[in-house]
Amino acid sequence: MSRTEVLDREVGRALSALSATAKRGLGDPVLAELVVIRASQLNHCAFCLDMHLGIAREHGVSEQQLDLLAAWEEAEGVYDERERAALALTEAVTVLTDGFVPDEVYATAAKQFGDGQLAHLIGLVVAINNWNRVMVARRIPPGGYRP
Repeated sequence: MSRTEVLDREVGRALSALSATAKRGLGDPVLAELVVIRASQLNHCAFCLDMHLGIAREHGVSEQQLDLLAAWEEAEGVYDERERAALALTEAVTVLTDGFVPDEVYATAAKQFGDGQLAHLIGLVVAINNWNRVMVARRIPPGGYRP
């Protein structure tokens, strides 16, 4: 099943366009996959995890990074400062525990990314959160992704 068959085709195309635009603007396919996998872990989206783990491997993300992603904060030396800032922002945007992104998390990300890249990073987090919610709500099982 393609991702667009889960939704109205126009909605699916819009979400796909947002995802693709954000990834292009971020300019780092490895980082993009780490971000979408981490959000998908937090949202318990098996379909998106299955799909993006495969894509991450195609982009050369290391098995160590994939294996330790759920515990990235404790995995010193596995993720660089830019990746850590992006993952912290991903978690803050995905889980709005206090109703906002903490200033410190945002400031750390802003130091690592220019305004344009930061906007694309946030766009990517928003896009994958949308996809996660659609796939979880529709109970779409893993294994159906076709590039």
